[in-house]
Amino acid sequence: MNRYLILSVGLLALAACSQTTPDLDVTLPDERGPETVELPDVALPDERGPEIMPGPAMVSAANPHAVEAGLEALRNGGNAIDAAIAIQTTLTLVEPQSSGIGGGAFMLYFDHATGETIVYDGRERAPASTTPEHWLDEAGEPIGFLNAWTSGLAVGVPGVIAMFAEAHEDHGQLDWADNFAFAADLAEAGFEISPRMQGFMGRVAEFHDVSAFPEMRAYFYDEDGEAWPVGHLLVNEDYAASLRMIGEDWRNFYEGALAEEIIAAVNSGPNPGNMTLEDLAGYRASVRQPLCRHYRAWEICSAPPPSSGGISVNQIMGMLEPFDMSATGPDTLEGWRRYIEASRLAYADRDVFIADTDYVDVPAEALLSEEYIAARAALIDRDTPLTGIEAGEPDAPGTTHFVVVDHDGNVVSMTASVEFLFGSNRMAGGFFLNNQLTDFNRDPYDAAGNLTANAPDSGKRPRSSMSPTIVFDEDGTFVLATGSPGGTSIIAYVAKTLVGMLDWGLTPQEAIELPNVVARGDTVRLEETFPEDIAAELSAMGFTLDANRSENSGLHIVRRLGDGTLIGGADPRREGIVGEP
Repeated sequence: MNRYLILSVGLLALAACSQTTPDLDVTLPDERGPETVELPDVALPDERGPEIMPGPAMVSAANPHAVEAGLEALRNGGNAIDAAIAIQTTLTLVEPQSSGIGGGAFMLYFDHATGETIVYDGRERAPASTTPEHWLDEAGEPIGFLNAWTSGLAVGVPGVIAMFAEAHEDHGQLDWADNFAFAADLAEAGFEISPRMQGFMGRVAEFHDVSAFPEMRAYFYDEDGEAWPVGHLLVNEDYAASLRMIGEDWRNFYEGALAEEIIAAVNSGPNPGNMTLEDLAGYRASVRQPLCRHYRAWEICSAPPPSSGGISVNQIMGMLEPFDMSATGPDTLEGWRRYIEASRLAYADRDVFIADTDYVDVPAEALLSEEYIAARAALIDRDTPLTGIEAGEPDAPGTTHFVVVDHDGNVVSMTASVEFLFGSNRMAGGFFLNNQLTDFNRDPYDAAGNLTANAPDSGKRPRSSMSPTIVFDEDGTFVLATGSPGGTSIIAYVAKTLVGMLDWGLTPQEAIELPNVVARGDTVRLEETFPEDIAAELSAMGFTLDANRSENSGLHIVRRLGDGTLIGGADPRREGIVGEP
């Protein structure tokens, strides 16, 4: 394998919501599509070893400022981990509706030198005082999402900074502080508000009275309460100061003045929370093994629980493997029908079995076993839609996305989020705090009165749908990295690109631009670009369709070609671009 480093970081915009988050229409028209930079024709030697010259590099991310931050880190001698830190800290500033250092992330990292792939888990944790009844009101009824969203009870202990510190200690090349300089300088100088960000600034004010959150009110709106216009120069000196403080020592996020500011923001205002300084100081990121499974001539690796992405994406692909998907492409009824049914079956299992493995026994091995996948795939081979889909019975032994490729051969695929629009809307240190605890089941009990796998609990991580994914060939050589934001729909968005590239022979950009199809439960959501004739055939077969939808994916992909060159793709549904140093 050639010595170049690939980092694919998926930044979840409307993050990995559980089934308890409502399907709110927050999609806005995009003023721009992706810009793709042509790559040079680089011939790489076949031999492995330290004498191999560096390979090409590439960044694909959801905002041009973030792309430039990552490229600058690479130009300065940094690697993918350094670029990831620079990108995420910049996205916190310029795309705060989607992700930030006040939230969490999963980062899948491939170390070319050792051939090892690991997962850095920076998912938020519930405060120690959290109980399964966390989201029940005095009458024992679940609190509605819109009331839960901006409450202090929604804020989990953020994990992004601790995760980055762990990864940087293991693999970073630049000084820790250097990775925060680009975003800090941009925060001090100011940046022009983009059309997408401005649209969400106006939209969030339609949901509730933003004056309840004075820091956000002062930051985003003028004296009359109107959102600053597109192109307004937004300066954030508080955020710059926070980044420089964290750059001195990552623990400054979890202890001291900034930690006290976070606790004050969580435990005050409407519906205050119950987070403590001890909750912050006690947070530690986890290092986990990825969840990998073969698919035809490839191996697909993604994040394990508490993310559902690795299991669910691999289930979808595994159920499609018995079928000749290459013969039923994106212009055929049968190709989409099989994809829809595999998605429905995978989502049914996700909603029942997957949660934080520190608290529940997740039968991951059984859910991905050859026998179980074959039995589920057999359900697809029929002429009518599946009805009454439920989770299977495995025999168990037990929201922005960006991609960076540097020159040294390691790969990271990461997805990060603050959950819903601007997280909890609560700010500390110039950044937004997440509302990830709404990803727990707000009704913790099932119909039989038993606790569900994703019920809240003390210190527990809520289930996620983040699906940062890396694909290798049979020799272990990097093939591609993909991922997306989009809540529970992430799984469908990512699986679509894998089918598009691996089975249908599409380029990354073509795979991204395929219509999104989200099949969960009895209703199949079809993006407005889905072929009308195939939609009509699906309807005639008996599928219940929610057609002409706007879908909020933010897919970013880098793929390695056979000659070692790289091609990338950026989702035109957002403001991302592809670039190289």
